[in-house]
Amino acid sequence: MPIHDQGYRRYGGGRAPRGRAWAVIAASGIRTLIGRRIFLGLLLLSWGQFFVRAVQIYLAANLPQIIAGDAVAVASFFAPTPATFRDFFDKQDLFVFIVSVYVGAGLIANDRRANALQIYLSKPLTRAEYVFGKLAILMAFLLLITWVPAIMLLIVQILFAGNFTFVQNNFYLVPAVTLFAFIEAGVVSAAMLALSSLSNSGRFVGILYAALIFFSQALFGVLAFVTGDSSLSWIAITHDLAQVGDEIFRLPLRYRTPWPVSLLMIVLLVVASGLVLERRVRGVEIVA
Repeated sequence: MPIHDQGYRRYGGGRAPRGRAWAVIAASGIRTLIGRRIFLGLLLLSWGQFFVRAVQIYLAANLPQIIAGDAVAVASFFAPTPATFRDFFDKQDLFVFIVSVYVGAGLIANDRRANALQIYLSKPLTRAEYVFGKLAILMAFLLLITWVPAIMLLIVQILFAGNFTFVQNNFYLVPAVTLFAFIEAGVVSAAMLALSSLSNSGRFVGILYAALIFFSQALFGVLAFVTGDSSLSWIAITHDLAQVGDEIFRLPLRYRTPWPVSLLMIVLLVVASGLVLERRVRGVEIVA
């Protein structure tokens, strides 16, 4: 049987465009998490507030037509306002924290423990694509429990009211909801990803993230109690997000810290997270 020449041959298959490898990482991570029943239950539980708010909006739109007398006063009590949507984000903070720890703690830590980081970066994959792919996993789920239900509430309000009056009177709500949701998801995801790159243990990363959040809040609480002033709220990133969120939704600020200061702290946290990731997400150079 003749043996044909098996020398070098030019690859004849298709080539994926560069810069899209992050989508493969993101899609794989999202599919893995969706396949866990416990996580699906957590996501369903996080939408509980949406259903409660939807009932509230329904009562505000239809109660005067069902019951006479004091129904108008009751309906006005349930009527949505811009503060309603801002409060929605506040009450979702618990689920933002839980999902961030559950999803984000092991995103890079697990790869470091399994030495998979070197395998990733040995492929035609840049560090930026790897980081962005991991970032997209956590951001996707955070937006799923914040931005998506908030926008759905606006749609529900329009459907139940049968008009666009509320949206027209509060035209800034759609960009406000979108802007704040992406700021919150981006900041939390960047910080969690940076912490995840510092350890090989997802559990340790989760504990570290919780410690930083609660310690900064407790420290501010002590300082505010001692000084009788809330101007130092910038030391807690959760309070910085609250300040910026109140400004975006055009509501009174809850702390005395100027909102540009809170915004600066958010920017500094993102920059610091980026520097940590730049140093920690590296392949192993082999010198022959």
